[in-house]
Amino acid sequence: MAEAAGPDLAAAVTLLGAAVVAVPLFRRWGLGSVLGYLAAGLAMGPFGLRVIGDPEAMLHVAELGVVLFLFIIGLEMEPRRLWSMRRDIFGLGLAQVLLCMALLAPVGVALGYPLATSLVAGTGFVLTSTAIVMQMLSERGDLSRARGQHVVSILLLEDLAIVPLLALVAFLAPGGAEPLTGGERALAIATGLGAIALLILAGWYLLNPLFRFLATFGGREVMTAGALLVVLGSALLLQAGGLSAAMGAFLAGVLLSESTFRHQLEADIEPFRGLLLGLFFLAVGMSLDLSAVAADWRLILLTVLAYTALKSLGIYAVARLFRASHPEALERTVLMAQGGEFAFVLYAAALGVGLIDARGSAALTAVIVLSMVLTPLLLAAHDRWLRRPPQPDDGDAEAPDGLQGSVLLIGFGRFGQIAAQVLLSRGWSVSIIDTDTQMIAVAGYMGMKVHYGDGARLDILQAAGAAEARAVLICIDRPETATRIAQVMKAEYPLVPVLARAFDRAHALALVRAGVDFQLRETFESALSLGARALDDLGESPEVVEQVLEEVRKRDADRFAAQMTGDLTSGRDLLLSNLPDHLRDAARAAAPDRLAQAMQDTGRS
Repeated sequence: MAEAAGPDLAAAVTLLGAAVVAVPLFRRWGLGSVLGYLAAGLAMGPFGLRVIGDPEAMLHVAELGVVLFLFIIGLEMEPRRLWSMRRDIFGLGLAQVLLCMALLAPVGVALGYPLATSLVAGTGFVLTSTAIVMQMLSERGDLSRARGQHVVSILLLEDLAIVPLLALVAFLAPGGAEPLTGGERALAIATGLGAIALLILAGWYLLNPLFRFLATFGGREVMTAGALLVVLGSALLLQAGGLSAAMGAFLAGVLLSESTFRHQLEADIEPFRGLLLGLFFLAVGMSLDLSAVAADWRLILLTVLAYTALKSLGIYAVARLFRASHPEALERTVLMAQGGEFAFVLYAAALGVGLIDARGSAALTAVIVLSMVLTPLLLAAHDRWLRRPPQPDDGDAEAPDGLQGSVLLIGFGRFGQIAAQVLLSRGWSVSIIDTDTQMIAVAGYMGMKVHYGDGARLDILQAAGAAEARAVLICIDRPETATRIAQVMKAEYPLVPVLARAFDRAHALALVRAGVDFQLRETFESALSLGARALDDLGESPEVVEQVLEEVRKRDADRFAAQMTGDLTSGRDLLLSNLPDHLRDAARAAAPDRLAQAMQDTGRS
């Protein structure tokens, strides 16, 4: 009996090994993970060690990574966020993209290529590498500054532009069959618009109820399956309507960008997106024809120089036109002069519809790779000879809508609601996550936005913006989960202040050991207030009441400190000091060991 053919595990292991080695090395050298994937793919492909003989088959599977990538981008296109940054996004960003397209498109025409091919080739280079630029802005501490926010706005516009650009590639594709009649063209347009309308209606009326049902009655893996179903189903719907799968995923993300479940969806999709997008870049690297690159090296070098120079001119001109200073305009030019990841997506689409051939795709891929390699070198030269220290007026960017900053609040029960009111009353923006779907619905009726998510998961915290938060408040009523959240926060984001609600004294001790900056037992201050009111009603003077409260707080703090150091005897004596003399002496004589053991076991009061 013939043995059934199984998966090629040796090839899979070799490919993963190459990626695991190459990506960390390239990131350590400051060249980014994208170039690491490309290098690993090149080494493993038919023009390297020939571990993989058919990169085209892998490329078709890996294109799912692009679909998931566009869904994540859609989730970040929250209409309110776009509106608050509208001037920079649709003014500065659009001006830069259009001017650079106008400057770069003639390069291909001058080299003898058709206008449509030249337009796609130049447009691909216009799209900056988001991964490289965001990493460099973060390393330089510029993300929160005004100049960094301008760059982020341009990147957002470029991310948004990939959807119409993919549609443009399909429109420019040479017709391989008989031309469509007027009726057929009208039917095709109506089908596409109908698919978009159906997706929008489903997004408005079905998606939130679906995820609310899954969150209430399903498990974590069911939520993940639901997220993948929505992404791939949206992509399939628009693909059936004659549009691109990427556009379907993007629209689904936009429709869910203000959903309660946004952070959970982003966290569930992120691992699949990262793996498949890395596989896409591996496949691009494997598809790179080194013989074609070697044959056209003069043309490739000339194209890199021409594209980089013209794009730099466009970036600098737009920056100055929008009143950026010369140093800021120059730094933005150096940061954004390269091509980016979306160029590979655009060129792969153009290759698929026949706008460029395999040799042209290899040459253009080499152009993008070389420009990305040059970026860290150009930036290092700029920082050494041209960069000036930040000026006094180059402070933090103003937060939109007059908000002072962002606070992440985990748990929107009776405790979290009161804490949120205090922050909101002073104009602080508050991001809230909870897993109680009923409480989320109640918050919606109150006009507040609460996102569904498990705050103990690092990916949820990342999606909710924990790294950029000015403070994190843990307000949930489950001690073990609260402690785990504190441990994750302090392990991953040690500089972010963490304030936590403690269930009792034992939980408070655990939170302090986890590294929280402040903890408060949920009943401590309310019990003190009740006791103070009782003293007042019994006729004690306000001065005496305040003195008693201060003494109780001090004894409690001393006892807490003693328990933190493990000095149970001192803690026991501090506790007994609250009792009248005859009860204190009786307790010491009767059961000193039992009292100490009880304090160690329960830690309550």
